[in-house]
Amino acid sequence: QVQLVQSGGGLVQPGGSLRLSCAASKSIFRMDVMRWYRQAPGDGRELVASITRDGSTDYADSVKGRFAISRDNTKNTLYLQMISLKPEDTAVYSCNVDYLGYMYWGQGTQVTVSS
Repeated sequence: QVQLVQSGGGLVQPGGSLRLSCAASKSIFRMDVMRWYRQAPGDGRELVASITRDGSTDYADSVKGRFAISRDNTKNTLYLQMISLKPEDTAVYSCNVDYLGYMYWGQGTQVTVSS
């Protein structure tokens, strides 16, 4: 079993930056793909970014060039650096990992972009 504990998030003005963290209770070295999702009120869950064990990344078109996903295997932590934030980025963000056939989720963190 894996516990994922998120930190970061909050209220930021348009154009601002935030960094989300997702700390795992186990070594993430062997975890193949780690992801960030978001869900805005009234919308479905959206895959924002993913990163593989070898560091390959993929992003939703809506965040390309503004968000960066990374992982620190020495700290067992997944990150999402967000810059140039827009009001439409407002959502609950959750980290996710598939591990040994099970899917694990962080507790979710609210990101609100508003002036």
